Amino acid sequence: MTSALDFTAATAALTSAQSILLVTHVFPDGDAIGSLLGLGNALRERGLPVKTLAVDEGVPGHLAFLPGSDRVKGAILGATDTFDLMISLDASDEERTGKVGAYGRAHSKTVINVDHHPTNTGFGDLHLVQADAVSTTQIVCDWLTHMQHPIKRTVAVPLLTGLVTDTLGFRTSNVTPATLGYAQRLMEAGASLTEITARTLDSIPYDVITLWKYVLQTVALDDGVISVNVTLEDVRRAGQTELTTGGLSSFLVTAEEAMISVVFTEKENNQVEL
Repeated sequence: MTSALDFTAATAALTSAQSILLVTHVFPDGDAIGSLLGLGNALRERGLPVKTLAVDEGVPGHLAFLPGSDRVKGAILGATDTFDLMISLDASDEERTGKVGAYGRAHSKTVINVDHHPTNTGFGDLHLVQADAVSTTQIVCDWLTHMQHPIKRTVAVPLLTGLVTDTLGFRTSNVTPATLGYAQRLMEAGASLTEITARTLDSIPYDVITLWKYVLQTVALDDGVISVNVTLEDVRRAGQTELTTGGLSSFLVTAEEAMISVVFTEKENNQVEL
């Protein structure tokens, strides 16, 4: 999908909604949770009716330091919950939004698609998709600027987390002087670059390291695509009750010959998920 940034229409949908659902993609990374909480916290500050923030299985432990993480649901339990507006964040296609996304699309009048992946399929009714943005949190930051929303620490910390994690600490090739400008603005609003970098890039739980020990034996490189397989048995042997791969995808793509990384994960009933 080509870039599409209709901030005016998206803002109008926000202000007219009586109930709002925010979701992000399965196996969420820093940009997924950062954009979910950055936007969710800001909308609540504006007094908008944010009913639910959700991601399948909830917020990973290493991102629990983000403001508002305790309010994110791991499932939508109310079978009768309906929403005027669903906002999908950092998901390139409908399947990536998991069970919460499937429920939301079936029970929402309007869907806004907010994402930075060039592979975005263009699902939803309104689109805030910018392929040259380094992170979805960058797009959220621009949306809040459009709404003239003053960014406080509770919003700045999640947004900077997305910038840091998706650029591997501002080391990816798409980082520009403007990217550092976003970081400066968020730091001035109270986000600590030192803390975020330490918690997201320099810290990995032992069970994640154990999982990597098993799955890295399956690494394969084919025409610039580096991939790895994660089986249910690997997850069990690593001692995880819920799959957490940490920064595995980001680690894989650091290979000099790799352009794209893919993590194939085995699900129940012999299904495989990207």
